[in-house]
Amino acid sequence: MQPVQSPTKPPSSSRLINLIKVLSLILIVYLFILLFILSTSKYSSLYSPLQELSTPTKLEHIVFGIFTSQDSWPKSKEYVKLWWNSRTMRGCAFLDKLPPNADSYNDTSSLPPLFVSEDTSQFRYTHGAQHRFQIRIARMVLEAVARNHSNVRWYVFGDDNTVFITENLVKTLSKYDHRLWHYIGANSENLEQNREFGYKMAFLGAGFAISSPLAKVLARVIDSCIDRYAHLYGGDARVFACLAELGVGMIHEPGFHQFDIRGNALGLLTAHPVTPLVSIHSLDQIDPLFPRMNTLPALQHFFRAANADPQRVLQQTVCYDRWFSWTISVSWGYAIQVFPNHVYLPDAIKVAETFRHWRRGNPFTEAYVFNTRELHPDQCARPTIFFFEKISKSKGRTRTTYKRSYVNCSYDSGSPRKIKEIRVYAHKMDLTKKQLQVPRRQCCSVLPSSNNKALDVAIRECKEEELIYLHL
Repeated sequence: MQPVQSPTKPPSSSRLINLIKVLSLILIVYLFILLFILSTSKYSSLYSPLQELSTPTKLEHIVFGIFTSQDSWPKSKEYVKLWWNSRTMRGCAFLDKLPPNADSYNDTSSLPPLFVSEDTSQFRYTHGAQHRFQIRIARMVLEAVARNHSNVRWYVFGDDNTVFITENLVKTLSKYDHRLWHYIGANSENLEQNREFGYKMAFLGAGFAISSPLAKVLARVIDSCIDRYAHLYGGDARVFACLAELGVGMIHEPGFHQFDIRGNALGLLTAHPVTPLVSIHSLDQIDPLFPRMNTLPALQHFFRAANADPQRVLQQTVCYDRWFSWTISVSWGYAIQVFPNHVYLPDAIKVAETFRHWRRGNPFTEAYVFNTRELHPDQCARPTIFFFEKISKSKGRTRTTYKRSYVNCSYDSGSPRKIKEIRVYAHKMDLTKKQLQVPRRQCCSVLPSSNNKALDVAIRECKEEELIYLHL
């Protein structure tokens, strides 16, 4: 009996299997080649939007344009040094012409490169020949885009005496999709300035940001707008007008500050909105931020706190001392006001009128876009002020110390004037995108202390249903 043999495969079946194997190999090779082309060629743009959505905005994605002149740069460059970092930042300062010995004026390690603006004599300007420099402001957008930087998400413009808190600028812009058309900034604090120049206009002094795709379109049409709006005063007004013609309005971000005030800015600084501080302006029109200091040293002192915890600087929180019924308003990194009585929160967060008006002779110049609180005529009845003195850091926490500002007033044992210093403890603030979009004021507590000359305060996030009021 012969063994049963297994049937052999027909020749046609073997050829089919071999063909499938060859085709599968060709398909795999094709897919590898396609992936390589996508990752190395111009076709990478097919998936780059997805990449951009997952990549957070950084300082390197921003190009700055700083408006200045030959006459003002030698002084104003000291303000720019406070916030400029040549290792991580791109952009330039636009001048009418280079100052003599320009190299000695510009330390490239701490200042942006200088760029002479193009000639603007061909443009009409009917607001007075002495203000023709305003055309250069409008054309900064075109000239900044023409520098052809790569991987730009935002163009940010400001005066040479605009001081930016750059980490907060990045945080603020990260709320927005840079691929869309955005025009972000702030108007003036002064009602008359807004009536004259526009409530919906982003003022250059406060600084404003334009998303890259919008800036590129604006750069192509700005010259025609400059001629059409020859009657306007400001360069920022021409930018606003041209963007309005493109159908784009300003998104107001309250962290940008024009600062159209004069004198003592304490009231405005200690009542900052619940949002990161992005910019300060008009530094030559306001008093030094700290007593017994000149303007520049006072700003350098302020930046010791701002650099340590940028997102917390100037953030106001209010707590109450139950024993003495004091109201303690902390504007972190700058000053603390201690009221000798119970002050309701809505009154404590009003802007104290410590400053002078931008201009006189018009009732609108004495009106502002925020609620103000009149100062008591008796200086000794006003809150006791403690100014920032020093900061220490350890394991994500900070301790800031504030010293009492001297005022020649008598006081009793229940007065906050007996306190010589206040120490404030807080975690470094790192706001999420959700917290930036829906901000909430933080809470603080007065800590037990055996020292009757010092006060300790801890800042923390409020509990879900926690209210800020005096618990009697």
